[in-house]
Amino acid sequence: MSSFTTPGKLVAGSRSMSIGGPAQSVDPKRVLWKLDSRLLPVACTLYFLCSLDRTNIGTTVYSNPFGPADGDVAIAVTGNAKIAGLVADLHLTGVQFNLCVAILLIPYSLLDVPALKKIGPSRWLPLSMVLWGCIMVSMSFVKNFGGIMTARVFLGAAEAGILPGLTYYLSAWYPKASLAKRIGILYAGSTLASAFGGLLAFAIEKMNGIGRLAGWSWIFLLEGLLTVLVATLLHFCMHDYPENAAFLSKAERDWLLDTIRGDTVGLSRHFKREFVIQALRDPQAYIHAVIFFFTALPALSFPIFLPTIINGLGFSSTNAQLLSIAPNATGCVFTLAVCYLSDRLRARGPFILAGSAVAIVGYAIVLGTKTPAAQYAGTIVVGAGLLPSVACQLAWMGGMFGGEVKRAVAIALIVGCGNLGGVVASFIYRQQDSPRLHLINRSKIAQCEREGITAEKSDAFEELGDGSPLYRYTL
Repeated sequence: MSSFTTPGKLVAGSRSMSIGGPAQSVDPKRVLWKLDSRLLPVACTLYFLCSLDRTNIGTTVYSNPFGPADGDVAIAVTGNAKIAGLVADLHLTGVQFNLCVAILLIPYSLLDVPALKKIGPSRWLPLSMVLWGCIMVSMSFVKNFGGIMTARVFLGAAEAGILPGLTYYLSAWYPKASLAKRIGILYAGSTLASAFGGLLAFAIEKMNGIGRLAGWSWIFLLEGLLTVLVATLLHFCMHDYPENAAFLSKAERDWLLDTIRGDTVGLSRHFKREFVIQALRDPQAYIHAVIFFFTALPALSFPIFLPTIINGLGFSSTNAQLLSIAPNATGCVFTLAVCYLSDRLRARGPFILAGSAVAIVGYAIVLGTKTPAAQYAGTIVVGAGLLPSVACQLAWMGGMFGGEVKRAVAIALIVGCGNLGGVVASFIYRQQDSPRLHLINRSKIAQCEREGITAEKSDAFEELGDGSPLYRYTL
């Protein structure tokens, strides 16, 4: 579509605009409300299920099947022979469970870029959901290490591009000044999935033995079927792009498109190979990739291994499922609050630094205290600092690249690098470190420190003027 121009003038913050004739009243708040009511429920539902299905392997460790046979190996990463679930049922040993966690993130990272910009969101996103939902169902019937590894590879491929795709999707609809709050709401869906996942696992594992299926099999089966059902409904609820938004009036569409294109200085929306090359050559993309790598390192492993950490503090497996809710719920609340402030102040980097500092304090509490209650409080502090940092980083990258094609490729590149950080994080939680997990907590502190240092250094590019990779962008 050709670029939009208007003969009239649009004043920032104005509630009316002139479009080649008499002024037509446009209420920006009403436009944003229309977007919020139609886009956010769909996007949040999709990412909620994506996060739930990707991280539920962490809850299956604690879903007791029919009980381990005599002589079965103690469950990896927990060090507690009394806790038997997927790991014991599939006879996983050593770091095999860690491999199952990590293997998903490899195709999930490498296929981020190819998955974007191929077909419209209303077709591609629900189709991806159907694929990974079917894979989730198949995971309930795996019998060994090879089976679960193969299923996780295909699950990662099916979910590839979901997070960068949704980030790009929202950035195509919302002005940059309003984006962080919406990204925060989207990412809050992920934190709720982590909290809800523990509660759901607690309920579903009561079905253990029904139909000769273990509790962990029922978790995969029911969550997979739910994903397929919801995907079918979302296909009819999604809107592709604002140019064809029937729920907006012509004046509202023109205002929205003019505002969004003003954020990107009117750059092209058409696909050209040179825009892909521009994204790959942009040093800013690699700066953000480094920041997001160290953001994702602790963040991706936190919801998966949180039940393991809590169980390692001496709580029972059932209580570990329930106690994992509070850290994630706290992270959800802080994510919404921090992203709201980030939009109000139009700043991203300072909030990433602050979140890293809070997470360091939380990990230090877990590492430096011996009382289980204090250590559990430390995990809540970690959630309050770690999870908002990820949301701010997603909003930051969503508004930092001009032109739709370049933005889509850059976001996919950055998120892909971040997911590779998750591969590394998958091997930090080791069986031999139970129950205190000193290696893990020290590693997480180091990662959060590195994340903060990297974000701080990126601000120095302001001094380079027009040559800065951060020129004219939100900090």
